[in-house]
Amino acid sequence: MQRIVIIVLMGALMGAALSSAQQAPPDEHVHWDLSAPASAAPGSRFIARLHATIDSGWHLYSLTTPQPGPVATTIKITGGNEAVAGVRLFEPKPITQYDANFQRNTETYADEVKFDIETTLKPDVAEPSLDLKVSVRYQVCSATVCIPPVTRVARASMRIEKQAAKNDTSIPGDYSEAKPVSGAAIVVEDSVITFLITAFGFGLAAIFTPCVFPMIPITVSYFLGQGHTTRRGESLRQAILFCLGIIVLFTALGVLITALLGPFGVVQLGSNPWVNGLIVLVFCVFGLSLLGAFEITIPSFILTKLDSASRGGGTAGTLLMGLTFSLASFACVGPFVGPLLAASVTGGLWRPLVGMASFATGLSLPFFLLALFPSYLKKLPKSGGWLSRVKVVMGFVILAAALKYLASMDQVLQWNFLTRDRFLAAWVVLFAMAGLYLLGFVRLEGVTKDDQVSIPRLLFGMALVIFAVSLVPGMFGGSLGELEGFVPPPAAGASSSQLVWLENDFSGAMAKARAENKRVLVNFTGYACTNCHWMKQNMFTRPEVAQQMRNLVLVDLYTDRDDAVSQQNQQLEQTAFHTIAIPFYVLYDPGPAGTEPRVVATFPGLTREAPQYVSFLNAASPTAAPVVNSLDLGVAFASTDLTGKVVVANFWATWCVPCRKEIPEFNKLQGALGARGVQVVGVSLDDDADVIKPFQSKNPMNYPVGLATDQTRKSYNLDQLPITVVFDRKGQIVDRFVGLTDPDTIRAAVEKAL
Repeated sequence: MQRIVIIVLMGALMGAALSSAQQAPPDEHVHWDLSAPASAAPGSRFIARLHATIDSGWHLYSLTTPQPGPVATTIKITGGNEAVAGVRLFEPKPITQYDANFQRNTETYADEVKFDIETTLKPDVAEPSLDLKVSVRYQVCSATVCIPPVTRVARASMRIEKQAAKNDTSIPGDYSEAKPVSGAAIVVEDSVITFLITAFGFGLAAIFTPCVFPMIPITVSYFLGQGHTTRRGESLRQAILFCLGIIVLFTALGVLITALLGPFGVVQLGSNPWVNGLIVLVFCVFGLSLLGAFEITIPSFILTKLDSASRGGGTAGTLLMGLTFSLASFACVGPFVGPLLAASVTGGLWRPLVGMASFATGLSLPFFLLALFPSYLKKLPKSGGWLSRVKVVMGFVILAAALKYLASMDQVLQWNFLTRDRFLAAWVVLFAMAGLYLLGFVRLEGVTKDDQVSIPRLLFGMALVIFAVSLVPGMFGGSLGELEGFVPPPAAGASSSQLVWLENDFSGAMAKARAENKRVLVNFTGYACTNCHWMKQNMFTRPEVAQQMRNLVLVDLYTDRDDAVSQQNQQLEQTAFHTIAIPFYVLYDPGPAGTEPRVVATFPGLTREAPQYVSFLNAASPTAAPVVNSLDLGVAFASTDLTGKVVVANFWATWCVPCRKEIPEFNKLQGALGARGVQVVGVSLDDDADVIKPFQSKNPMNYPVGLATDQTRKSYNLDQLPITVVFDRKGQIVDRFVGLTDPDTIRAAVEKAL
């Protein structure tokens, strides 16, 4: 695999230059136009017509062309969805004929075709106009060349008037309704529903962040402490109140922050030292209370104003829990909420409102079930003081969680007081104390001198002590794996990878990269970003990742402080990449002095897949970028020695008709010249590797086959197929052929390279 990478990429730059010299950028071959009536009434139907003009010698595939086969045309309505109740799509009768290459009938159009989109408006449409936007994904072929699937957008505008004249909705007699067949699609994208489902999913996903999980023991402990009732109705009321408190508070905070600060305000709030300080205070109060230092009670004058059914401040306490949860969770859900708000601000105030409500509903749903649990737990037979022991252990855990927020506060303010060593020392003590408490060595509520240690209690106590001991290596430079997201990062230079990072110096990084002839890796990050810390300690320290990063100029751009530098970094990320999520990684080519840096690739968020991140990093280095991914297709690139061979790289796809015609000729070429040092390789541009194996079972390919990456498509200008590139024994490109090429012409180029 490495050899094919080296051979192919040694000629990448030459190939791109040769390609540009031989082949001008191709015409799109299909020209789209969308027309609609001038006006329509709410609740009425009208016909929008999508007109495709096809260049001579080319053909377009129908929406219902049988699959598997050539790529069927797909039409989606992607704009004006709020006013559209539904659509039906009609197409004229295509040219149907048997294609021996696909061994089935194909359906095509030539010259021109018009698709009729029967559109029904919602009866309660309030907008004065409709901006209809249609997205078309299609493929075209000629007798010798196929163009890979592309997407184009057509637009039309019309007025919405209650007194609009009735539109003609008749469909031509030779048209039929297009029914999707095995991959062809007629879709109306309901952006509102999709947006709400996405927001709800973000809420569920946010449960599994380091800042939200610490709220679980707090919630359990709080409801365990509500001993005023065992009635199911009261428990259900408290659970609903708790969840409603989260939803209302989250929604209000989200809308307020969006209105005042913009989408980045969410991330800033999560990193705000005053917010983190408040969370630390609340956590410490809860933790010490659970350890028995004092009991949290609601003043009597407040209780008299509450619902008499709350008994003991349940209602006020539940609302307080919701407030604490909302504030605490902001520290980690910024990467979820920030992009959500950024995507919603164009829809007016209502869109952030309903989006945040949907997000908060997903976030609070598991806690609804969690809030119900104590009522059932209290009905179980009591076993000594086990409930008291649960509360005490939770107290230690909550104090440990408080340190996490204190560390975030320390990092943002750059105090450097709660260093990694001190933080871990505190955690070692807290978790060890919890374990020793369960084992009977520490006497607090729930543990007496004569208590016999049960097996479950023994196991839990041992587990806590083992966990505490396992933290010790982290104090001496060791990695803590998944826990790295919770703890402060090592001091600068202490990382095992010894990577050197510039800080908040974008222009300096570009200048350094130009001087050293390198690319730049920009890390949009945060001082209090747990996922950012995890990536630096777990991903960047892996040998295969660190090796690639040493060839780059590295720069951290912090976005989570309320200062001019962070605001500048925020503006750069949001303007250039339309996101405010952190971490967010960007590879730049700095270019010559006086020119604007060029974005090579981007990588959002955290990943645990090193090959995935290495593939992203490789896009920065023209001497190391992987051109193909090895596939388990009988003969893999990894098992093929290409050193010193003449390589014939054929870029093809299963849906490409002329590509299929060339396969037997490449089999002959491999058989005839393989013994002389020629190796044919196939590089597929299919979207999915799963289609290649069944294709090969019917169309044997006696040479290794791989799947092209996005970088491959860009490097070799693969805007039409087939393309064949011949490399000499030194890995230099000696010839390039576009389209269906005479086998003798290709063989002559190979013989010349030999």
